Amino acid sequence: MMGLEDCILVTGGAGFIGSNFVRQLALTSHTFVVNLDKLTYAGNAQNLQSLKDSSKHVLVRGDIGDRELVKSLLTRYSPRAVVHFAAETHVDRSILEPERFIRANVTGSLRLLEQVRNYWQSLPQVDRDSFRFVHISTDEVYGSLGPTEPAFTETRAYAPNSPYAASKAASDHLVRAYHHTYGLPTIISNCSNNYGPHQFPEKLIPVAIFNALYGKPVPVYGDGKNVRDWLYVADHCDAIKLILQSGRPGETYNVGGSCEKTNIEVVNTICELLDALMPQSQLHSYNALIEFVTDRPGHDRRYAMNSTKLQGELGWKPLESFHSGIRKTIQWYLGHREWFRSGRRDGNPERGSRIGLSCWKSRSIT
Repeated sequence: MMGLEDCILVTGGAGFIGSNFVRQLALTSHTFVVNLDKLTYAGNAQNLQSLKDSSKHVLVRGDIGDRELVKSLLTRYSPRAVVHFAAETHVDRSILEPERFIRANVTGSLRLLEQVRNYWQSLPQVDRDSFRFVHISTDEVYGSLGPTEPAFTETRAYAPNSPYAASKAASDHLVRAYHHTYGLPTIISNCSNNYGPHQFPEKLIPVAIFNALYGKPVPVYGDGKNVRDWLYVADHCDAIKLILQSGRPGETYNVGGSCEKTNIEVVNTICELLDALMPQSQLHSYNALIEFVTDRPGHDRRYAMNSTKLQGELGWKPLESFHSGIRKTIQWYLGHREWFRSGRRDGNPERGSRIGLSCWKSRSIT
């Protein structure tokens, strides 16, 4: 059994951001990571391939809503912290299946919090004081900004506009309530749009990359002028590590790249880099594949994050510019086409290549 000083329980650690965080932690520290992931469509054991022989990582397939499983993991491994990534995150899916998002993001988080509270209350006082529960959330809980409004701060009132955003707002409120009601030492981070290696190909950037590479239309919602604040995933993981180490319980920290770009700017940049890195003889430019499609319902116009609090208190700042980060991202996908093509999911072979085919038909996501 591991001890409180060297073990962390991570939920959703086979997904995009979670797997990047787990790999960073396991490969650069002495921390033992217990990784609980349901391994649904976006949770891919291949994301953790570099840890397959590691003695500092164990992947457990299961649901955060499974009370007995969570209790057994807490009892067996005695983690000093829980970092909670597990969530349904795809806005378009939430519009089609809102109840699924309530079950995963609200009910699942509530059940997890309750088991963690019981575990935390059983600890000796010194370990209770050092324990942390870090909840990974999103900028979408704040709603939409006007074109000249200042970026979101941590005091911005919540105004979620999609079922996904509403479910994350609800889980944020539960985490806050567990701190103020029970004293559980929780911290919330709200982050802007991430991009980078291992992102499931239903989001804007991987959809644009793969559709372009396979000569398929690159879909962009509406007029393409919806604005997002973009952050390279490794920079986000660095922020989470700092929050885990030095963040103040009961606080919220906004994480953003200070990098506002319209969707069409992002897609054009991808096309220009692909023109240089993987030119197609039959195309003058990949941007000939861009296709504007009907906008999705309730599409927020602009997000932007003010990370002054995080930078001032914990000394964090992003290391990658958008140009350097997006170039690294494209190069990773070019070198890992089999990751997309295989469509394999640990324990879910029945999905097969159908995942990839459905992604080619998907609309752009922010």
